[in-house]
Amino acid sequence: VENTNMSMLVADVAVVLKGIEKQAVAAGGYMVNKNISKPEGAANGYISLRVPTEKREETMEVIRELGVKVVSENVNGYDVTDQYVDIEGRIASLEKTKVKIEAIMDQATRVSDLMDIQMQLTSIEQQIDSYKGQQKYLEQTAKLTMISVSLSTDELALPYAPDKAWRPAVVFKLAVRSLVGTLRGVGSAAIWIVVYAPVWGVALGAVFLFKRIKSKRITA
Repeated sequence: VENTNMSMLVADVAVVLKGIEKQAVAAGGYMVNKNISKPEGAANGYISLRVPTEKREETMEVIRELGVKVVSENVNGYDVTDQYVDIEGRIASLEKTKVKIEAIMDQATRVSDLMDIQMQLTSIEQQIDSYKGQQKYLEQTAKLTMISVSLSTDELALPYAPDKAWRPAVVFKLAVRSLVGTLRGVGSAAIWIVVYAPVWGVALGAVFLFKRIKSKRITA
């Protein structure tokens, strides 16, 4: 089973999302989920799709061409053979048990016995259906590889590990963002102070008046 994760810088998130979804369908797959957000400064998006395993590289090539720059790309694979074989063994064992119980059921004559046996059969059939569902899921997962793509018009907003220990351009952008954040914080604090100025004025006036009255009493 293969899962591919990619981070990509794009010129238009919405347009690229549509292009990726279109390619998924063209490859015989489908879109699993997608989202887009447009915070101040940069648009971000995410899309995951499933395509036939043999179409993975072809689909990846098309996706790469839709972006400005591929920032990161990695493929994770894991073997599900043991899990599949284990499920297959459990199904075989349950089906044998089912045959034996059905044979016992044919010989039963009491209604209470028939009801108990029927309940056991129902339980076994539910377990068999559950395992077959898991088996089918593994089969489909192996046939359809998952591709997840993170998109943004700002490289710094993408989830990836920098390929260089120190990049001046990145440091400069981060410093500017930090400065803007600080200025916004100071501006917000100033607005709060101005809005609450009447309250502060009344409170300070009351304290001043209290001290003045107390001072006159002591003098008197």
